[in-house]
Amino acid sequence: MKKKIAIIGAKGLPGIDGISCVVENYIKYLTDIFDFTIFCSEEYTDRKSGKYDGYEEIVLKKIKNIRLNTLWYYIKSTWIILFTKHFDLIHFHHCDSAFLFPIIRIKYGKRLVVTTHGAFTKINDKWKNYKIYFIIQYHFFLRFSPYITSVSKNEQLKTKLFLKRDSKFISNGINIKVKVSDENVGNNYIFFSAGRIIEIKCLDVLLKALHQIDYKGLVKVAGDISKSSEKYKRTINELSKNLNIEFLGMIKEKSLLYKYLKSAILFIFPSNAETMSIQLLEAVSLKVPIIASDIVENTDLLEPDEVLFFKTDDSINLAQKILFALSNIEELKLRAEKAYKKLESKYTWEIIAESYCQVYYDILK
Repeated sequence: MKKKIAIIGAKGLPGIDGISCVVENYIKYLTDIFDFTIFCSEEYTDRKSGKYDGYEEIVLKKIKNIRLNTLWYYIKSTWIILFTKHFDLIHFHHCDSAFLFPIIRIKYGKRLVVTTHGAFTKINDKWKNYKIYFIIQYHFFLRFSPYITSVSKNEQLKTKLFLKRDSKFISNGINIKVKVSDENVGNNYIFFSAGRIIEIKCLDVLLKALHQIDYKGLVKVAGDISKSSEKYKRTINELSKNLNIEFLGMIKEKSLLYKYLKSAILFIFPSNAETMSIQLLEAVSLKVPIIASDIVENTDLLEPDEVLFFKTDDSINLAQKILFALSNIEELKLRAEKAYKKLESKYTWEIIAESYCQVYYDILK
C-alpha cells in the first residue's frame, strides 16, 4: 500500500505561482510510489475537490478578507490533517504556517518536512505591516520542523546561520520538453514576466533603464500588478509613459507564456529578492537570451558565460547591459545554449523528484 503524503502550500493547481509549479512538476514522477493529497484554495484554482492526474486535490473555500485568506487556508488544512484525515507524512511548501508546526508534531511527530521558499528574503510592501509575524515564524517556529529543505544554497546557508539547523538543498527544476502555443505573439521585443508584479520584482528598475537609453522598441510585460501597493502602481504607470509597452496581465496558460518567452529577443529578470525562480528556469529551458540581476540566488545557479548579469537595483548598469545585449545578440544566444545544457544535466524535474523521494523515504523509514 502506498504511503499517504499531504502537501500544503501549493495553493492552486494547475500551477501559476512558483510553489504550485514546483509541486505540480515533481509529484508527477512520484504518484506511482506515493498517494498524494494536495491542499488548495479556491482563490487560486477553478477546480473542485477530486482526483486529478494521479493525486487527490482538496480545494478549500476562500474567505472574503483577502489578506487573511492564506492564514485561513493554513489553519483549515491543519484542522483536516489533525482531525478528519490521517496521513503518513506532512509536507509544507513554504513556512508562513510555522506557528502550526508544534501542534502538528503532537500527532505526526517527526513525520513533518518543510521546504523553505524565501523564508529569509525581503518582505514585500504588501506585508510590511506584518513584519514581526514573519520574523517570529522564521526565527522561532520554523525550528519545530524535524526536517527542512531549501530551494537555494543561500537559503540553506541562512537556515544554518539563523536556526543553527542543517537543511537539504533541493533546487527547483526545468522541463526539457514543454508545450509552446502556436499563437502568433510577434517577435523582436523585450520581455518581462512575474506572477505578481510587486516591488521586489523591480519592473521599475527595468523601465528606468529603458528611459536612460531612450529605448523605442516594443516591451511586453506579463504579470498581475493588482496585489501591489497603490504607490508602486502609480510609479509603474508614471515610468511607462513615453515607452512602447504592452501590459499582458497574468498569463495563466503556460503554453502561451512559453510562447511569449520563446519569441522574445531578450528576457529581463531584474528581481532584487528571490529564492530560486521558476520563471528564470523557464526562460533557460526555452534558450532565451537573459539579462538577470546579480543576486546570489541567480549567481549560485548560473555563470557569467551563461547569462548577462547586471548590478542589482542599478538601472544605469542595466541600461548598459541592455545596449550590449542588443548589439551582441548572437553572443547572448550562445550563452543561453550553455545555460540550457547545464540545467539539462542537473536540474530537470525528474532529478528533483528523485531528491524529494529520498527525503520522503528517509523520514518514513
